[in-house]
Order: sequence, then C-alpha cells, then structure tokens
Amino acid sequence: MSTLPPCPACQSVYTYEDGSGQYACPECAHEWPVQAAAPQAGRVWRDASGTILQDGDTVTVIKDLKPKGSGGVIKQGTKVKNIRLVDADHDIDCKIDGFGAMSLKTEFVRKA
Repeated sequence: MSTLPPCPACQSVYTYEDGSGQYACPECAHEWPVQAAAPQAGRVWRDASGTILQDGDTVTVIKDLKPKGSGGVIKQGTKVKNIRLVDADHDIDCKIDGFGAMSLKTEFVRKA
C-alpha cells in the first residue's frame, strides 16, 4: 500500500490522488500537483546569489541569454514566472513570453 503525503495546507492525512495528476484534501479542498510532492533526492537548487529556489517561484534573468537555435535574445531583467525545478543538464523548466518553453541554468537567474 502506498503512503500519500499529508495536506500541505491543513496537515490532514486523508489525502487522495484524483486521477488527473493532482493530490486533493477532502477536509480543506486544497489541491496540489503530484510532481511537486515527490521529494527530489535531497537536492537544493540555489540562484546566482545563493537563495534557495522552489517550484513555482518567480525569477529574473541576470544576463542576456542567446538561446541555441533562436534568433532572439532573452534580455537581462526578464521575469520568468512559475518555474519548475528539474534534475537534468539544465535546472529550470519554464515558459518565457515571446520564446515559449525553455530550460535555464540556475546560475543565470535570481529569485524575484
């Protein structure tokens, strides 16, 4: 039998997976993604200034970046909302307005 995480909002142990990739709490109606609840093997992601990053944070690009295969440049100061941290060659998966889905390294961002 698998053990489900307690609700992060009310700490209820009666959580369930609703079948659409979300956990749900029947007591407070809080919902959160299954991916975010899984522990990430003790890895801690830090931005360029050493601040700890978490899924869903907003970050600011601190250097002009030229994406491979693209004619544009992501300018310094561009805000990136709702990041997702991944354990791959790049640390952040995100969507940037005007560019679409991107992967960034934490050394080029600062928590906003």
